[in-house]
Amino acid sequence: MGRLRHTVAVVDDDASLRRSVGRLLNAYGLAAVEYESAEAFLAQGTNIDIACLVLDIDLDGGISGLDLQRRLKQAGSNLPVIFITALEDQRLQAEAERAGCIAYLRKPFPGSELISAIKDALGL
Repeated sequence: MGRLRHTVAVVDDDASLRRSVGRLLNAYGLAAVEYESAEAFLAQGTNIDIACLVLDIDLDGGISGLDLQRRLKQAGSNLPVIFITALEDQRLQAEAERAGCIAYLRKPFPGSELISAIKDALGL
C-alpha cells in the first residue's frame, strides 16, 4: 500500500460494526475515522482529509446514508462512497447505484470484499 495512509470514514450507527471495520482497515494500512451518524460526519467539516466513505445506507434517526451522499454531491464532493446495509431492498440498491456508489455490500460481508472496493475507490 505504500507509505501514504489513506483515511477512510466509516459511518454506521452500529458501534461494534464501526470498530470491526476500523480494525480491518488498520490491518490493511488504512486509517479509519468512525462516526455514529451522518450528522457527526458532517460536523467534522473539512478538518480531516477523507479519501473514501464507507456508509450505512439505513442510519437510525436523522439523515440517511443516501441523503448524506446526495448532500455531498450537491456540495460538489467527489468522495467515493461504498454503501453497506443489512436491508434486502432492490429499490434502495438501484437508487444507491444510480447515485454513483463504488460498491453496495450487504451485511455481513467478507472483509476482503470491503477492502477490494476501497482499493478500487482509491485506485490502489
